[in-house]
Amino acid sequence: MKIRRAVLEAIVAHARAEAPLECCGLLIGADGIVEEACPARNLHAAATTFLIDPADHFAAIRKARAAGRSVVGAYHSHPRSAAVPSATDRRQSHDAAFLHAIVSLADPAVPEVRAWWLDETAPAEASLTEIP
Repeated sequence: MKIRRAVLEAIVAHARAEAPLECCGLLIGADGIVEEACPARNLHAAATTFLIDPADHFAAIRKARAAGRSVVGAYHSHPRSAAVPSATDRRQSHDAAFLHAIVSLADPAVPEVRAWWLDETAPAEASLTEIP
């Protein structure tokens, strides 16, 4: 999966702005390229879990459709832990074709972004290629 540099920068900025709470949002793209990050409200307002506001999710769907794209995934942050899916992340995943990007701020000076395909079995890391 390819991802625009500006998208990576936006999700890291969102994670930093929301820390020490988890941030969350949706990823919009087409043709194997993540083109945009749409920040969403975390209805859980917690440091270890998130719930994307359904109104924000529907707004992202409408925005994507208007641009001829789709919501291809979601992102959230792990303010104090690694960018790997937690048991909660795996349990709450319902679509194996949905990309899950996680931003780790465990080392705030060097944030890490990794992406995953999640299903009922084991998470599989998605290859992210940064493009301009």
